Amino acid sequence: MSESFFRFVLNNRLLVIFLAIAISLLMGSGVQHLAFSNDYRMFFSEDNPQLKAFEQLQNTYTKNDNVLFVIAPKDGKVFTHETLSAVKALTKESWQIPYSLRVDSITNFQYTYAEGDDLIVEDLVLDPQALSAEQLVEKQRIATSDPLLVNRLVSPSAHTTGVNVTVQLPGKKLTEVPEVAERAREMAKSIEEAYPNIDVHLTGMVMMNNAFPSASQDDMTSLYPLMFIAVILVLVVMLRSIPGTLSTVIIIILMIIATMGLTGWFGIKMSPPTTTVPIVIMTLAIADCVHILVNFLHFMRDGENKYQAMMESLRINLQPIFLTTLTTAIGFLSLNFSEAPPFRDLGNMAAMGVVLAFFLSVTFLPAMMMLLPVKALSGDTLGSIAMGHFAEFVVRYKKQLLWGMGMVVLLLISQIPNNRLDDQFVKYFDETIDFRQATDFATDNLTGIYLIEYSLESGETGGISDPQFLKRVEEFAQWYRQQPHVLHVNSITDIMKRLNRNMHEDLDDWYRLPDQRDLSAQYLLLYEFSLPYGLDLNNQINVKKSATRFSVTMESISTTQLLRIEESAQAWLQENAPGMRINGASPTIMFAHIGSRNIIAMLKGTTLALVMISLILIFALRSLRVGGLSLVPNLVPLGMAFGLWGLFVGEVGLALSVVSGMTLGIVVDDTVHFLSKYLRARREKSMGREDAVRYAFSTVGTALWVTSLVLMVGFGILAFSHFQLNAGMGLLTAITLGLALVADFLFLPPLLIYFGGKKS
Repeated sequence: MSESFFRFVLNNRLLVIFLAIAISLLMGSGVQHLAFSNDYRMFFSEDNPQLKAFEQLQNTYTKNDNVLFVIAPKDGKVFTHETLSAVKALTKESWQIPYSLRVDSITNFQYTYAEGDDLIVEDLVLDPQALSAEQLVEKQRIATSDPLLVNRLVSPSAHTTGVNVTVQLPGKKLTEVPEVAERAREMAKSIEEAYPNIDVHLTGMVMMNNAFPSASQDDMTSLYPLMFIAVILVLVVMLRSIPGTLSTVIIIILMIIATMGLTGWFGIKMSPPTTTVPIVIMTLAIADCVHILVNFLHFMRDGENKYQAMMESLRINLQPIFLTTLTTAIGFLSLNFSEAPPFRDLGNMAAMGVVLAFFLSVTFLPAMMMLLPVKALSGDTLGSIAMGHFAEFVVRYKKQLLWGMGMVVLLLISQIPNNRLDDQFVKYFDETIDFRQATDFATDNLTGIYLIEYSLESGETGGISDPQFLKRVEEFAQWYRQQPHVLHVNSITDIMKRLNRNMHEDLDDWYRLPDQRDLSAQYLLLYEFSLPYGLDLNNQINVKKSATRFSVTMESISTTQLLRIEESAQAWLQENAPGMRINGASPTIMFAHIGSRNIIAMLKGTTLALVMISLILIFALRSLRVGGLSLVPNLVPLGMAFGLWGLFVGEVGLALSVVSGMTLGIVVDDTVHFLSKYLRARREKSMGREDAVRYAFSTVGTALWVTSLVLMVGFGILAFSHFQLNAGMGLLTAITLGLALVADFLFLPPLLIYFGGKKS
């Protein structure tokens, strides 16, 4: 049946080419529906427990998606007429940012003081230009001594300050985040132009959301052309066939168009991980084409005409290419076990691309090669001569290679425990990206964007005024302030202590919590009535006044450090306030947990994929022994790669947790092609094990190292991505594929010679 199908393809080349192009373009029409996701929540599935806890917190209080303007006067002095005027102007203008809900700064900070029996609540800075030198000094003293401001909206030395804009995104359209980010950038530029002595840095969760699609689009404009050029150069040099290279390039273009179109039709949103799909499927499509072309050109050099050479190439490559397509697709589909939806999308898109590549390589490619003039090079190529010498080397030193490779494999695998699970979502972006630069500056000079938040329950309506509850909250705040890497603790108790002092003639001795519940309730009520619109306490107290929001701002620390602090906090609550115990919730906590959750999930997915691939290989190769041997070169590269990573890097995060599933199917490709040629030599040509290894090297060796080189170049270029999730994934994948070639060339042949069946 396959022979008649291929005869149809070769005899009706124009029809096949037309249909392939037409169907690809029809699929590709779905690109009009493609859209970029710009919400960090895309990395979390709807049933993620940390996401649920965070959304519950936000539903109880106001949302805290924000834009933080970090204002850095060049003279290092915030409390000057010019800088305070800039802060005042920016604070006023920030209310015009789309979806803004609240604006906080040192100028509109609700400062309280007593005047007789009255409580006065007013902006800390009403008119910057009217302040005398003494008043500026006094305003600085107040701001830098108030725990609600210092390390949050002003640095302890008053050399930087911030304007924090809380926004409530409806989530109804994808333009919301870019709208806010663009308006914020315009305002920052306007302030810098109006006040030349001031630099403005933009950070916050909204700016991070906006950085995701920006980083992806930057990669698409910079890396993709580089990748395309590199691949074409490799193909031209290695194949030495312009028609073959041209046909392969057209297939790449058609496949990418069709895959991205299907992505649009299925409603899959683009995200930083999925922007790597064109590079991934490009390299895999080339692998299929190279195997067919190398054998086709080889048979033409042996004297066969184009038609016979292509028929024979298709005959011997159909099964291995189909098997590699199937196993690669299974490997990518195993990413559906991932806890992060973008990696599921990556797996599904890549699987679609792999299948499309198979159909185009066995239809469009042969038809094009029949249509285009092809001239076979006479004599053996340098590649085939080199493969012959290499095969002799492997056969001659089979024993040394078996033991030597075995020792290297064991040595590298033993280094896997050096890897530690660690992640910092700010470092998903490298230091060339504006968001990363601004966030690093903010953390070093003002405050951080890493938060741990709690909704501390009193257990009764109005219970936040209970002195015992407030005392426990205050103790929790003091405990947190003593922990390493903590920049700021925002607690309702700081407001209560200040109000208590105000109501006792502003005497410092009374800067403590009220000891009577009715006094606490009265102070709070009086304070709330005095607050202007937009600056109320809805972001800190729930409607029933039974719970309060407790926020801890951290430095940009690793996953391990963050979870250690949170575990300690849970232990403190369990021991000192068991009724208030609740898990921390925030995007920081969510990202801290997703790496470990994803590794566990991907272990399940990779194991299932490995079992399925092993059964398929045993059945397809019709040999339990050879199918079993195939497990060694399929698993060894992953172990070696993670061992090597443990030696030189030692940090595994969210992106690297999917490398095993993604590379498993690709690693199998080389093994399948080598084994299929080995078994063909054994069964069709009755060769012994050593001669069968020589035959495999001579027929498929060149194609294997060419395709591996292309794959390594493709994924290696990803290592230059400014988005570190893609960079780390690309680099480790390239290393894995390189080690897979080493295993297939130096470890698999000795295994086959010693254990690959009967000698004759």
